[in-house]
Amino acid sequence: MSDIRTKLWRVDARNDSSLREQLLEASARLRDGGLVAFPTETVYGVGADARSTAAVERIFVAKGRPSDNPLIVHVATIEAAEALASEVGPVERRLMETFWPGPLTIVLPARPGAVSPRVTAGLDTVAVRLPSHPIARELIALSEVPVAAPSANRSGRPSPTRAEHVREDLNGRIDGIVDGGAADVGLESTVVLVDRPSGAVRVLRPGGVSAEALAAAGFVVASVDAGDAEAPDAAAPRSPGVKYKHYAPKGRLIVVEGAGDAVRAYIQARLDEDAAAGARAAVLAFAPAPGAAPAYRGAAKLVALAETPGDAATAAHRLYAALRDCDAAAIERLYAEAVDPSGLGLAFMNRLRKAAGNRIVTV
Repeated sequence: MSDIRTKLWRVDARNDSSLREQLLEASARLRDGGLVAFPTETVYGVGADARSTAAVERIFVAKGRPSDNPLIVHVATIEAAEALASEVGPVERRLMETFWPGPLTIVLPARPGAVSPRVTAGLDTVAVRLPSHPIARELIALSEVPVAAPSANRSGRPSPTRAEHVREDLNGRIDGIVDGGAADVGLESTVVLVDRPSGAVRVLRPGGVSAEALAAAGFVVASVDAGDAEAPDAAAPRSPGVKYKHYAPKGRLIVVEGAGDAVRAYIQARLDEDAAAGARAAVLAFAPAPGAAPAYRGAAKLVALAETPGDAATAAHRLYAALRDCDAAAIERLYAEAVDPSGLGLAFMNRLRKAAGNRIVTV
């Protein structure tokens, strides 16, 4: 696939009058069975016609993605989502009306023949979402097809939050990239499944809509799967992105949990050891609380995840780009400060733990 000419379309989401015109060629590529990467509010996705097995198989080849991992289908309207399902219950409909468009994926019973079995990994369910990014919605609407779209990266690499990240991984492997600027949330969507007949909501993968936000909207949250454990020998999961190692930088990443001063002392000691060994090391850090120890010494790269202690939203927005920047700087060892796993912090810690291969130190 390395001989494909990957076209780049630069699209300004703020210019509504030209948005449709700019996306006509990209949408035609999708409709004709091509692979097109595009921005969503979460990360960049690489899309294909979800009805076409041949087109969907190209996604797995381009990404090097295991074929027993289901894909999320992106739609432009609630009606298009309903057309993919054999049934939409009252709780699922209320989830759509409350959180769509937005970073929430709902697992629904699949209508037979609505999408390729490669999309569902042979399951009887289909994961669907309606993104809020104007470029994504217009592209999908113009294509007139449901769009299966995992993150637009090589499998196992950090997800892309900018078009240049997509080019790093998939240039020459897909037909085109729609450059619409940086993604907003920076982490993938929350995936939920409604238990029947109780109507309780199970969070299969934490993401841009927190369990707290679901509860605040009046939904009964039955369980939240932090998704830290890998289970490569298990059956195909209902949710994409929970079965295999993901988001990994090239260097060895360790996540450090505990009280602020103890975390900084542990990381500083490791930095001193790395410096003595001649290893290039980086730290992904939050701004220290007032009166805390000064910044780290001896790091080849110091990445500010957030300027406010514990700011998980900003850290989530910056995480994948930070991991890719560390790769570009040839960082061999990375240390990341943990954050409280509540609200969006749960999704942030889920991705950080996966990036570290669950190498966690508690001090």
